[in-house]
Formats: sequence, structure tokens, C-alpha cells
Amino acid sequence: MGNLSTPLRVQKLQMALHAKAKAETDYRFYVLYDKLYREDILAHAYACCRANKGALGVDGQSFADIEAYGVERWLGELALALREDTYRPDPIRRVYIPKPNGKLRPLGLSTLRDRVCMTAAMLVIEPIFEADLPDEQYAYRSGRNAQRAVIEVKDHLYHGHPDVVDADLADYFGTIPHAELLKSVARRIVDRRVLHLITMWLECPVEETDKRGRTKRTTEAKDHRCGIPQGSPISPLLSNLYMRRFVLAWKKLGLEQRLGSRIVTYADDLVILCRRGKAEEALQWMRKVMGQLKLTVNEDKTRVCNVLEDEFDFLGYTFGLQYRPQTVRSIWASGHRRKALGAWSKRSMP
Repeated sequence: MGNLSTPLRVQKLQMALHAKAKAETDYRFYVLYDKLYREDILAHAYACCRANKGALGVDGQSFADIEAYGVERWLGELALALREDTYRPDPIRRVYIPKPNGKLRPLGLSTLRDRVCMTAAMLVIEPIFEADLPDEQYAYRSGRNAQRAVIEVKDHLYHGHPDVVDADLADYFGTIPHAELLKSVARRIVDRRVLHLITMWLECPVEETDKRGRTKRTTEAKDHRCGIPQGSPISPLLSNLYMRRFVLAWKKLGLEQRLGSRIVTYADDLVILCRRGKAEEALQWMRKVMGQLKLTVNEDKTRVCNVLEDEFDFLGYTFGLQYRPQTVRSIWASGHRRKALGAWSKRSMP
């Protein structure tokens, strides 16, 4: 949310929701929708979107356009649409951005109206689900980031988990099944209007413009009943919520103890660190659990390795073993973020 400070009244609401969810793990929230169109919630949601900037949606409306029209007036009309249940999301504009490997990643650009509405929803429901997310998940969470995930991986390697399942999922965001995802949401949220909002966002049509300037609109998400658009304000929470299913299933099956395994995930990046000789079994179990979740393991990019003999990459770092003077062995992590690792990257392996 940038460097914006959350208004005190919004903070109090978030703290109350989080505390309730944390204290009562089976509690379900029935009345949340009216919070979404509160004046302070929508104003802060607009400020967050304004700070994050972003490209234009299908309607071409910019922040300058809204400010010329009048922000309070614009937010008031959005609040009215939400209150009267006349709000309907616009199609998502799809663009492609280059990935480090030379391929292209699809990015969904919602209109500013939809972004503000999604952000308002996030301000209300994210504190509830944050109370449920396990420690193994590091993406899109306050106080957690890629750097902490890398540190966690390195710590597990040092403490007796040298065998690694270096996993890759095929199009994770694009294959998350809607029905199962909405069950995860409904486990906590019973408010029908909030669930309807999320369903509409999941089923939004997508517009693409080809090189000749021709626009094509598709309803693939609604037709196939799967996929969440990367780039929308709500997709990080929803992706975390579905990956939570994998982490909990792994623990429920007793695989953490049986294989001496530790999971570290960052969005769709995933590694499973195991005791020696257990990685192959962990890989077989991962395939089975992911299949039950209707997710596909990318077999071309998924492998097992022993960090004492091989290397693997995770979040831009390469982990491996190096020999230092006086025959001291050390796990190292290097990559485009090597400087950020600092002194801890030189710790000796026991």
C-alpha cells in the first residue's frame, strides 16, 4: 500500500477483525459488505491506488480524469453503486510483460473504479485471512518478504534439511479453480454480497488488443471456472488463500514429521526442504496433493537435489555448497540480490 499511513478508524476496524479471527479460528463473518462503502474505507482505498499508480484500464480513465471530475463526487457515486447493488466490474485489459527468462507474463489491468473497489474489499477482509495464513507463506504479507523467505530456506539447509524439492507449478494463477477457492473464502466469510463481489471479479471478461489494434474480448475465466487475474489488487490474497490449502494438507497428512520436511512458499514459488534421502518421496506426495487441488506440477522445471552435491535457484538466489580455506564447508546463496544477504551468507555449515 505504499508509504501511506492507514487512518486510525480504518486501523481500529482491521485490528478488531484480525483479533476476532485470531481468537476464534472457526468464527464466520456475516456482516462485512457495509464496511466496503464506508467513506473512510473508500477514501483510503483510492489513496492506496493513487500511490501505486498503474496503467489504464479498458475505459481509459486516469487519476487526473477523476480529480478533474471531483474525487469525493466520484467516490460517492461508487459508494452508492455498492450500497444499491448496482456495481458491476468492467472487463480486464490484458497486457504482457517480459519475464527474466525471455518469455511473457500476462498481466490483468482493471479499471480504476474496480481497483478502488477491490482495494476497499482488501482493507476489510485481508486482516481476517491474515490470521489464518501459516508461517510457511511469505508473499504479499506485512512483515514478510522474499528476503525473509531466502533466510528461512538457508536456515533449514543448515539445520539438517539438505535434500530439496525445487518445485514449479504450471500457470498457478491461471489454473486456481473458482469453486474450491470460493470455499476457502466462505470458510470465514458468509456475507453473500461480499462473496458475490469476489465471484464477479473472478469471472470478469478479458480484453486484448492485437498488433493491428483489433480488440478481442473473451470470457475464459467464467467459461473454464478457473484462474485469477495477475495484477488485480485482490489476486495476491486469493493466491495465498489457495496455496494455504497445500500447506495445511501437507501437515494434516503428517508429511512434515514423516519426511522431516519444511515448506517455504512465495506466491507460486515453492521449495520443500527434507532430511537426507526423503526428497523423492516428498516429490511424489507433492504431485498427489497438487493434483487433488487441481493444480499442475511443471515436470520440466521440477526436480530434486541435494545441496551438498548440487545447486538450486529460489527467488533469484542460487543455493549451493562451497569449500572455504581450512576445509570449512559453507552453504552459500548468490544471485542478483547477493549484497542484500550480507554477513549471514558466510555462516558455516555444522
